[in-house]
Amino acid sequence: MSKVSLNTSIERMKQGDPLVSIALPVYNGGATLAAAIRSILCQTYTNWELIIIDDGSSDNSVAVARNFHDPRIRLLINAENKSLPVSLNIALDNSTGEYFARMDQDDVSFPMRIEKQVNYMQAHSSIDLLGAGILYYSGDGVPHGKLPVRESHKDICSKPWSGFYLAHPTWFGRKEWFMKHRYRASATNAEDQDLLFRTYVSSHFACLPEVLLGYREEPRFLKKIFKARFSFLKSAFIESIKSKEYVLAMKIVYTQYIKSFCDVLNVYIGVKSLRNTVLPIELVLLKEWTNIWDMVSTSDPNDKYHIYNKAISNSNN
Repeated sequence: MSKVSLNTSIERMKQGDPLVSIALPVYNGGATLAAAIRSILCQTYTNWELIIIDDGSSDNSVAVARNFHDPRIRLLINAENKSLPVSLNIALDNSTGEYFARMDQDDVSFPMRIEKQVNYMQAHSSIDLLGAGILYYSGDGVPHGKLPVRESHKDICSKPWSGFYLAHPTWFGRKEWFMKHRYRASATNAEDQDLLFRTYVSSHFACLPEVLLGYREEPRFLKKIFKARFSFLKSAFIESIKSKEYVLAMKIVYTQYIKSFCDVLNVYIGVKSLRNTVLPIELVLLKEWTNIWDMVSTSDPNDKYHIYNKAISNSNN
């Protein structure tokens, strides 16, 4: 851990405040939640709070969360399902950290994720929001590839009508930025792209090239895909019209309809070339992922000393 982040962390710990607030919304995620929580427990950076927001689950998600007894973990429960963007705003309103990070119920953070993102944000005061590389894996932990990374704001935002290359579960930003630009419930299913589209002109984004999160791949269902496409199309189109960017508005409509057609070909015919490019995983990353999957798959939910020590050991190898 760098001297800058260590000193800041120690100062906030003396004041009783975590430097980083991590939001983990859950909806019927009992089968995968434990591994996600363990991946936060084994972070090499320790001055954080984990805010788990159960969004009206009907499974055992709440019971799984309550099995963890680390004092840095807080559980908030919505009486009914309110949607992901609403849950994220609830976590934001209840957060105490200087930084606000994202985490999904079925993903796995690499041990040095938070440390590397803290170090970068403290060294680059102009950056509002930071992402990281992701590794795709199936439910049994088998990796399938990694997503190409666009590191600079210019590259991330090169084609706003098409979308932004900044994986939502890897987001790590300044709390004041999130408070100023809150998630919108009207953009459910595309709340991340909507937020990026509304802010990319006045904000600065970046992405770490390292893979720092394991992203669980799910079966692609057209209904879900179309909901996300339409949600982004609607919100981005309205924002473009408001700002009198009429050419941009037409590009958004055209591009999203073309993408929807490609989605049909991909799902029903299996045309893989129409999906995002997935890069092969190098041997070093494969070994690292295997160790991480072993850590988060431990049977004891509170074996934090075991998984933390393994995380430290692996990060030093």
